[in-house]
Amino acid sequence: MTMEHVEALKCTVCGEEYEAEGITYTCPKHDGPVEGVLDVVYDYDEVLDRFDHDVDGDIPDMWKYRAFLPVEDDADPITLGEGGTDLFDAPRLSEELGVEVRVKDDSRNPTASFKDRATSVSVTKANNLGHDIVVCASTGNAAASLCGYAARGGMDARIFVPGSAPEGKLAQPLVYGADVLQVQGSYDQAAKLSLEVTEQYGWYNRNAAYNPYQVEGKRTAGLEIAEQTRHDVPDWVVVSVGDGCTIAGVWKGLKEFEKLGFIDEAPRMLSVQAEGASVVHDTFHGDEDVDEVAETLADSIAVAKPANLRKAVRAVEESNGDSVVVSDEAILEAEVRLGSTEGLYAEPAAAATVAGVERALEQDIIHEDDSVVVVSSGYGLKDTKNAKRATGDPHRISPDIGEVERIYGAGPDY
Repeated sequence: MTMEHVEALKCTVCGEEYEAEGITYTCPKHDGPVEGVLDVVYDYDEVLDRFDHDVDGDIPDMWKYRAFLPVEDDADPITLGEGGTDLFDAPRLSEELGVEVRVKDDSRNPTASFKDRATSVSVTKANNLGHDIVVCASTGNAAASLCGYAARGGMDARIFVPGSAPEGKLAQPLVYGADVLQVQGSYDQAAKLSLEVTEQYGWYNRNAAYNPYQVEGKRTAGLEIAEQTRHDVPDWVVVSVGDGCTIAGVWKGLKEFEKLGFIDEAPRMLSVQAEGASVVHDTFHGDEDVDEVAETLADSIAVAKPANLRKAVRAVEESNGDSVVVSDEAILEAEVRLGSTEGLYAEPAAAATVAGVERALEQDIIHEDDSVVVVSSGYGLKDTKNAKRATGDPHRISPDIGEVERIYGAGPDY
């Protein structure tokens, strides 16, 4: 099993490099389960030799970029058709916000979240390495994603979710035939337990950052955005941030396409976090007393101890970007705004990007003559409870025309 286009796995803390086939998770020189997060380093001459596609906007799925992915040469991808998601113009949303906005709708992935990009890579690697059991900790979306791809690959999935995980996100893994272990505690406690399980049983772990290949799958979204906007690259790409893998991956893909000459200049990154879970934001802005808490209804970004903190902050810094925080109320308002203007149904963490644009405009970070791409990372049916909280209850009426007249009036003018 070889990956000639992968030069090394490099520790983000000490810079130690390892052969790609010689290490599975993190740098052993550091204490703690995710202190020595690794970065995949590529031979881009080899990548370009392998990449034989036109950069023409025709993206059937993310495996168009197989030459960029750290999978073994003889690996058969475990795929459900992930990636290749639509980039929508959003004229009505743009008008309401006062800035040109396009939406990269990754809720259209097979299990309805951005996580499928990462999972396809990690399950492909697990399969090629001979594992038949995969495991992860998740607030919901990664768990559902892993279970779907494990089923596709004929593997068993065992997932650890916090007690606060929405019911809709627990139903998916169960339908996929997985073992769901709902930990009566926080996401961080579930993540710690999943790492202990990995060490004891030797199951293949998909956890963000701990598994260095998760970011690599996610970066295909950056490659796609660059290709889809190559004649009109946005000024900003906006990503909601929890553990930090998504913004790190999207930035890596954008930066690569700039380096390889497919786009002239990479966009700036805007990190959006909830007020109650803002470690990446606080660290980027140099706060010395960072509160490691996760109190937000946007469960997908409710992370108190971001595993990929360094890469997330680096993405914002390298791109000359910025970071904002938004309230839960603003997130719910943004969910309704995105749905009512463009017909796109996003879960709270995905809608947070729209709230983030509004906040960045208020803070004069984004300007009215800028252009923006927001990444919608998960489908709204993942969390109907908070959607109802955002909209209220439906009208309840008897089957009588008088009831309709009571709401709308009696004549055709209404």
